[in-house]
Amino acid sequence: MNRQKSEIHLKEWQRQEAVAEGMLPVIGRLYREHNIVLTVYGRSLVHGTVIDLLKAHRFARLTLDGELTVLDTQPVLEAMAKLDLAPARIDLGKLTVRFCASGMPVDAFVARELASVNTGRTSLLAEPQDIVLYGFGRIGRLLARILIDKAGSGEKLRLRAAVVRKGGDDDLVKRASLLRRDSIHGQFNGIITVDEEENAIIANGNMIRIIYSDAPDSVDYTQYGISNAILIDNTGKWRDREGLSRHLKSPGIEKVILTAPGKGDIPNVVAGVNNELITPQERVFSAASCTTNAIVPVMKAINDRFGIVHGHMETCHSYTNDQNLIDNYHKASRRGRSAPLNMVITETGAAKAVAKVIPDLAGKLTGNAIRVPTPNVSLAILNLELGQQVTVAEINDYLRGISLDSPLQNQIDYTNSPEVVSSDFVGSRHAGVVDSLATIAEGNRCVLYVWYDNEFGYSRQVVRMVQKMAGLELPTLPC
Repeated sequence: MNRQKSEIHLKEWQRQEAVAEGMLPVIGRLYREHNIVLTVYGRSLVHGTVIDLLKAHRFARLTLDGELTVLDTQPVLEAMAKLDLAPARIDLGKLTVRFCASGMPVDAFVARELASVNTGRTSLLAEPQDIVLYGFGRIGRLLARILIDKAGSGEKLRLRAAVVRKGGDDDLVKRASLLRRDSIHGQFNGIITVDEEENAIIANGNMIRIIYSDAPDSVDYTQYGISNAILIDNTGKWRDREGLSRHLKSPGIEKVILTAPGKGDIPNVVAGVNNELITPQERVFSAASCTTNAIVPVMKAINDRFGIVHGHMETCHSYTNDQNLIDNYHKASRRGRSAPLNMVITETGAAKAVAKVIPDLAGKLTGNAIRVPTPNVSLAILNLELGQQVTVAEINDYLRGISLDSPLQNQIDYTNSPEVVSSDFVGSRHAGVVDSLATIAEGNRCVLYVWYDNEFGYSRQVVRMVQKMAGLELPTLPC
């Protein structure tokens, strides 16, 4: 009997594996030819493997009473492939659940549900949006990976160049190697070569020119065929309007994003929360900090539902290049001590930054930070006094719903695993992940624990901001 069960499980796995293998080319073709981004309850299927596809379906059990498998979604996907679709973001999981409850033939159901985008293949933009990276460090290279992965048919965002200071005769080869291999995020998903004649890195067919410069206003980008570009300054060297506006003096640059908190009147944008600050008239923006991006969506969700009277935010933040490997001089207090060997109390501007994004919380938050001996993934602890009595179940159920089906579902993720630790969140595509089993609530007080990949999750937020600036907002179906 045990042997029979073993065979049943193996045969079922092989059956689903075979179906998933047949689905991948369809998913890829819809993405390349029609700019259709397919997901299963928010988990992207684009550029995934068979295992990625099966795991995305497994995740859906957090939402549904039962399981959702590729055997359920495959007929819906095949029906979609028969249509002439315009660009869209389509949740195959949600669409399948609706189909199962409809009682309709699959072709008729899918044609009805996707009628609004069954209008023929169209281009998202009149011409691709040029992107320039100013700096090619930790965030710069992750932005490059994401932009390359999202290139699709090449009609959307096009990474054209990275501007750096020349490090030596083998500079191009070394920078290509750093893009190819990453000690935290693993190998680049694709093929990278170098074109020494053009001084460029070729990554999955995308030519990224490496331009050498020491100043923001010293490059004529139009000489490289770059025009109306959005420049992402990930050096953090200039944070005020005067310094960042120097980029705008370089021919070919139209707008600038800083990947750090901006000073003065620069709009600090947390993608998905205050996108209204992105206007055609403004040319200089800040994407705020990784911690601000992690906590603001959760703070907004909690404040909208329960009201926040007062709160304190503490972040256990992984060490960064700003700190020393071993004890040495540092201009900031405590940061001169060895980062891999110490927990280091330091300051964070995230609490004040929250108030800039959510004005209703001005004067209600305090914050501090502890740098900890891990190379990536941080943990924000939100100690909040609310405007009403709450329970753990009430808060968790609410945040779970927000993470699955709300305007903030790309920003907030949710886990109920009793075994997760920081390294499990390396590569998280969300701004922050609520650890529901750590939630504390008593009376009108609660404590929330929010994990965040302070490198990759933040970089995803920056790209979402770039997409908004470029007018790349796909309709999301089913509604």
